[in-house]
Order: sequence, then structure tokens, then C-alpha cells
Amino acid sequence: MLPTVGFDTSVAVVGAGSWGTTVAAILCEHASTTLWGRDADLVAEIADRHTNSRYLHNVVLPSALRATVDLEAACRDADVVVMAVPSHGYRAVLERAAPAIRRDVPVVSLAKGIEQGTLLRMTEVTREVLPEHDAGRIAVLTGPNLATEVAEGQPAASVIACIDPQTARDLQHLCMSNSFRVYTNPDVVGCEVAGALKNVIAIAAGTAAGLGYGDNTQAALITRGLAEVARLGVALGGEPMTFAGLAGLGDLVATCTSPKSRNRNVGFELGRGRSLDEIVEQSNMVAEGVRSTAALLALAARVDVEMPIASMVGAVLYDGRRPADLVPELMLREAKAELHGFS
Repeated sequence: MLPTVGFDTSVAVVGAGSWGTTVAAILCEHASTTLWGRDADLVAEIADRHTNSRYLHNVVLPSALRATVDLEAACRDADVVVMAVPSHGYRAVLERAAPAIRRDVPVVSLAKGIEQGTLLRMTEVTREVLPEHDAGRIAVLTGPNLATEVAEGQPAASVIACIDPQTARDLQHLCMSNSFRVYTNPDVVGCEVAGALKNVIAIAAGTAAGLGYGDNTQAALITRGLAEVARLGVALGGEPMTFAGLAGLGDLVATCTSPKSRNRNVGFELGRGRSLDEIVEQSNMVAEGVRSTAALLALAARVDVEMPIASMVGAVLYDGRRPADLVPELMLREAKAELHGFS
């Protein structure tokens, strides 16, 4: 168990982007919290002015939140380590932090992506980097959580996925606030797959919106996208009901419909005719779906799961296919029954 939830509990949040900073602010309500960032100017702003103007405009952070550029110092005495690093940099940062992380410390991933090359989920990367860690102390926080809304105190809900019930409950209480409700779920696989694949479906939904398609098209893409998420998640060992919950349907709806969604915005700009290189170059935030689509398609091929929406997104992102082909090609697929085998 963790120390009694309160300021005797020390938490390190690794990554000072929008979501890492938001989660660190929530944790400040219950624990002594230190936020690590690699950029000295940003860290100084967080520590001295209690703002993160680069990622969270007009949000005042708790004065109790500490910030540092010293990764080892942040993690050395932490009772919980929260990894708020994008999937493409997750392993390298965790390897740097590993010598300072005690074996019994819960490690919580906030990343919603798949590691390229290895095709590993972030909890699997954590187990590789920390091989002596108990798998029951490795968790993921995921759900329909647009950082700016949560940081502003708007009501939101999320899921702590962890196979050890006591660790899950400890982390649940640590992360709860008056405006941020947290549920537990033992299905780590399903929650992580849902969190990664919804970004790909959001690119498709954004592309359709950028092309001028309306609400009926959006609803169809979201619903059929959910079928793809569930199909792959179950094939990889996830529980079917997970995909009807916050980590599945909830996150998918928020990411596919909100103009605050990075991945939807990438798709929207693609639909309007901009190039992917131009879109990525002009954004200071990571859209995980751009990197994770190839890895998720490779995972789907490994378990022989058909994912037509994700496949079309991959063709647009990597193969030079026209965004305007996305919806028509999906519409002309072979006619099928809706519910048979998540098809």
C-alpha cells in the first residue's frame, strides 16, 4: 500500500506538457508533488509564476506544485511515479529515471500510444525497463480527458487500470478531486489499446469533418471506429466491456468530436488539404495517432484483425493517399452484418 493519502505521500510527475501538468496539479490536492520537465525556462515559469503558458493558457497552477529539471531528484524519494511522456520518448526517459525509482513504487503511464518497432504498450515498456518491478504496481490513467478542460476544473472522469486491486484503489484516491472522478479497472490491456487506437479513429473523424461531411458521417465513423477498437482490444486480451466504458467509448467520443483534440485537428487539416509535414511542424503538441497508426496496424496484422478505418488513415498518413478517398472507400466496402464478431 501507499503511505496514507496526504502530504506524507510524495509523487513525481515526469513530463511537463499539458496533461502531465494538469495531472500534477490534481495530485497536489492530496500529495507532495514534483513535476519534471526538460526545458529549464518552462520549469522556472511553473515554479516561480505557477503557470505553464506554453501548454495551458490562462490556468493558474497550485503554489504547492514544485518543478525541477533534475529527473533523478524528482524520482528518488517518490512514492508514486507518473510518466507523462509521449510514447516515442517514453522508454528513453524512463531508462534515465530507473536508477532512482524504488522497486515497490507504483508507476503510472499517461501516454496513449504504442512503441514503434517493438509494438509494446507503455505498461509493457515499463516492465522491460523495470524488470524487477511487480506488474501489479504498474498502471495506466486513461479516459476522456482533454487537458485544458480538466485543468479549468470542468467535471471529468477517468480510469485507473491496474491488475492489483489495492494499488488501483490507492491510486484512485490519490487522483480524485471534486471535479475529477476516477474509476478502477483491472483490464490494463483493453484500456491501453483503447487509448491508443482512438487517436487513429479521431484522425479519420477529423478528416471527414475537414472534407465537409456532417454529423451522420461522424456518427458512423465513431461507431464503426469503436468496433475496430474493440475487435483489436479483445484479440489482444482485453475485456469486451472495457470498450463500452470511459477508456473506450468515452475517450473515443471526446477525441473524435472536440476541436481541442490534437488528433482530430490533424485529420481536420488533412481534410482541408494541408500536408502532414506542415501540420506537424506548426504544432507544439504531440498527436500520438500520427506515430501510433503504423504500430497499431502491425499489431492488427499480427493477430489477423481487420481494421478498415485505421488502414485508410495509415494510407493517408504514410502512403500518399488522398484524404478525399477515405470516406468513399469505406462506404464501398463489402456489405456485412453489424454485430457479428465485432465485424
